[in-house]
Amino acid sequence: MEHGNKPDEKGFYGQFGGAYVPEILYKCVTDLQQAYLPIIESKEFQDEYRALLRDYVGRPSPLYHARRLSKKYGCTIYLKREDLNHTGAHKINNTIGQILMAQKMGKTRIIAETGAGQHGVATATVCALMGMDCEIFMGKTDVERQHTNVERMKMLGAKVHPVTTGNMTLSDACSEAIRDWCCHPQDTFYIVGSTMGPHPYPDIVARMQSVISEELKWQLEEKTGRDYPDWLVACVGGGSNAAGTIYHYIDDNRVKICLAEAGGHGIDTNYTAATMHCGTEGIIHGARTLVMQTDDGQIKEAFTISAGLDYPGIGPMHADLASCGRTQVLAINDDEAIRAGYELTRMEGIIPAIESAHAVAALSKLEFKPTDVVVLTVSGRGDKDVETYLANKDMAGEYGMF
Repeated sequence: MEHGNKPDEKGFYGQFGGAYVPEILYKCVTDLQQAYLPIIESKEFQDEYRALLRDYVGRPSPLYHARRLSKKYGCTIYLKREDLNHTGAHKINNTIGQILMAQKMGKTRIIAETGAGQHGVATATVCALMGMDCEIFMGKTDVERQHTNVERMKMLGAKVHPVTTGNMTLSDACSEAIRDWCCHPQDTFYIVGSTMGPHPYPDIVARMQSVISEELKWQLEEKTGRDYPDWLVACVGGGSNAAGTIYHYIDDNRVKICLAEAGGHGIDTNYTAATMHCGTEGIIHGARTLVMQTDDGQIKEAFTISAGLDYPGIGPMHADLASCGRTQVLAINDDEAIRAGYELTRMEGIIPAIESAHAVAALSKLEFKPTDVVVLTVSGRGDKDVETYLANKDMAGEYGMF
C-alpha cells in the first residue's frame, strides 16, 4: 500500500477516510465529490485562486532564517511565516479556494465551524469579499477565550452561533455545523477548516494548503541550493497547516517529518488532545480515523490550552502517515507550548499562536546535526492568545519574568 498525499477514489488514505454521512447529506457530499476536481483543476479556478493568494492574502509567505533559534538548537532553522498572511494564519489559503468552489457550484449561503476563531475569521473575510451570507458555529468556551476573533467575525458581517453542547469547543461546533447543513442542503456550502470530515474535504483542504510546500521548494532552492529540508516541523490539530507543509515531501524519504499535537496536561491524564497517541480507530464527523473515545465508542472531550488544537480526532491523511511511521508525532504539553511561545517571542521577535508554539516546543525534543536544514511552520500569529500567554506566564520559566 502506497501512503501518499492523495486518497483513493472512495476517499481513503490506507484504512482511514471515506464519507460516513447521514442520508440527508448524501446528495450534497456526492455532488461535491463529483464537482471538486474538475473545478480545482480548471484554468479559470487556478487563475482566480492564484491572483487572490498573491494580491489579497499576500503570498508567497516569507521563509525566514531564524538565526538565534538556529544557534540555540545547533542547526539551520527556517520559519515558514504563515502568520504573515492576511487574517494572521494559514486558514485563509483554504477559505479563498472553497468560497470560489461554492460560487461555481451556485451556493449562496456559507457555514463553518471554528475553534480558535482563525478559520471563522478567514471564512467571514472571504464571505465579505464575495458578498455571501455567513454563519459560524463556535463552542461557547471558545467564544469566551477568543473574544477578539468573535468580534472580528461580527465586524465582517458573519453571524456567530455559540454552541452549548458537550464541553462547548471545536468538536461540538463541528457537530452543530453538520446539523445545520442537514437542514439546508440545497443552498448551503460548508467550508470545512481542516483536513477532516467526509471525503472530499480532507483532500480539498490539503490541496488548498499545499501552496505552503509548493513555495518551500523554490524558497529553499534559493536559500540553500536544494529544494528540500532535512526536517519539517508543524503543529497538528485537525491537520491543515501540517498537511500543507508536508504535501509535496511525503514521498521524499530524505525529509524527516515531525508533527506536534496537543498533549494538554499529559497523555497519561484525562486532559489531553493527543489523538495520535491516545486515539483508536473510529468514526468522527464523517470520516474513519483515529479518535479519542471510550471503550464503548463515545467521543471523549479533548483538553488543551490551545483552542485550535482542541479536537478529539485527526485528519485521515495524518492518521495514515502516523500509523505507517512516515511522520514522527510528539505530544507537547500546555506548559511546554507556553514556554516555547515565549522563547520564539524573545529570541526572534515573533509572537506565535499557541497552536504554532507547540511546533516550536518540538525543537527541544529532536536531535539535529549541525548540517541539518529545518523548516518550521509558524501557522498563525499570537495576537489572539496574548491574554492566555499572560495568564500562564508562570509556565514560561525565565522567559516569563517581566
